[in-house]
Amino acid sequence: MAQVKLLGFWYSPFTHRVEWALKIKGVEYEYIEEDRNNKSPLLLQSNPIHKKTPVLIHNGKPICESMIILEYIDETFEGPSILPKDPYDRALARFWAKFLDDKVAAVVNTFLRKGEEQEKGKEEVCEMLKVLDNELKDNKKFFVGNKFGYADMAANLMGLWLGVFQEASGVALVTSENFPNFYTWRDEYINCSQVKDYLPPRNDELLAFFKSRVQAAAPK
Repeated sequence: MAQVKLLGFWYSPFTHRVEWALKIKGVEYEYIEEDRNNKSPLLLQSNPIHKKTPVLIHNGKPICESMIILEYIDETFEGPSILPKDPYDRALARFWAKFLDDKVAAVVNTFLRKGEEQEKGKEEVCEMLKVLDNELKDNKKFFVGNKFGYADMAANLMGLWLGVFQEASGVALVTSENFPNFYTWRDEYINCSQVKDYLPPRNDELLAFFKSRVQAAAPK
């Protein structure tokens, strides 16, 4: 039986993307929680370049970066497909996943930085939200076709964690007035049957963690 281990952080949307894929595929795995302030020798050995999670270890071989790991899981294990079978739809899914992933730094800078960096982050995130708001019009539920998949997993940062960041920091970017389509999509996304069982509950622990990060990033 194949040995599968996942190194991650409980609060990370990137770790949860990988757990999502493993569970959908029905893959048995060992989850190993890392300490961001004291990373394990296994993590440093498995990802010596970036030294970050998530890392999937399959039969002793490490695979890094959440979206790359999703593709590896999809190609390696039997079960429901994560990427679309149609080549054009597959290209679209990769496009939207990259679009969302490329904005991670801007989202972080908006909520964990101050001053000029925060304002720059706000501008970039709002431009992204305009694009997403337009893409999600007409009650669109999924990014590609009518099936939940790869791009929708990449959207978990925007679907759940963006709301947590907003509440933790007091910086409100999304309302039903300024981004109505995205606002509606976000609520439906969190409560969708393909989603709610694979995301952490938006509970006090998750909120408290990000409040502490916001406070730690505040100017002294």
